[in-house]
Amino acid sequence: MKNIKPYFFSLILTASFAANAIVIRHDIEDNKYQIPVSTFPALVDFPGEGHGVLIYPQWVVTAAHVACMQHCIEEIMINGLSRTVETVIVHPGYKEPPSTLVEDALASGDGSNLREFLALSDDIALIKLKEPIADVEPISLFLGSDEKGKTVQIIGKGATGNGYDGVEPQTPHRTTLRRAYNVISNVDARWISYKFDSPKSAIPLEGVSGSGDSGSPVLIKENEKWYLAGLASWMSSEKDLRTYHGPFYGDLGNSVRISHYIVWIESTISAEE
Repeated sequence: MKNIKPYFFSLILTASFAANAIVIRHDIEDNKYQIPVSTFPALVDFPGEGHGVLIYPQWVVTAAHVACMQHCIEEIMINGLSRTVETVIVHPGYKEPPSTLVEDALASGDGSNLREFLALSDDIALIKLKEPIADVEPISLFLGSDEKGKTVQIIGKGATGNGYDGVEPQTPHRTTLRRAYNVISNVDARWISYKFDSPKSAIPLEGVSGSGDSGSPVLIKENEKWYLAGLASWMSSEKDLRTYHGPFYGDLGNSVRISHYIVWIESTISAEE
């Protein structure tokens, strides 16, 4: 079984244990990954850290743990402007890991039980804005079920490091916007996953998401258009959690599978409107 480091552990663990992002290849300069904020105006910044994505003029989708760790969310940032939040709706199947489970994983270094817990949780939430947004085009949802094998685009402003050295402790979780790529290697009901390959087998500008990028988009391109296929959620690793400061090469990024939640997203929005 593999150990895991959920991205939202940055609020629970010491900084030396937190998994940060976007983490890049060690043999490529960081500026190759950096992009202007205007590249993806539909990206949502939550207070402190964490992201979401604008999917309708008045609706944002994010990871449930991002919405829950913020407690009372009154405003979020979209395209450089503050937007007032009206309602937060967390999926009824979301489960927050018990503190004893987290503590046991850190004490033993083995996160297999925690991994099993996270795999059965519905880590998705919707944010309704007080007013529709007219200055940003929402991102369309990926409706297909053939994510495996597709190249995805990963975007976020989280802290950075590389797959060889990991991440420096105390690294800020809100930095420059970066974009990386990867290939979906595994798909199940709730998750799409990709492996952070070492340079000898990696694709150009390969990378992985981490703690500061929770709720950030995983995008699939079809017919020259990018669609939202996933949301950064948690990381799995074979390394000992007691000394972990990754992600490293070989680790897996696990993202909420949007196609699995289409019915819940559409029915929830319809009920509210």
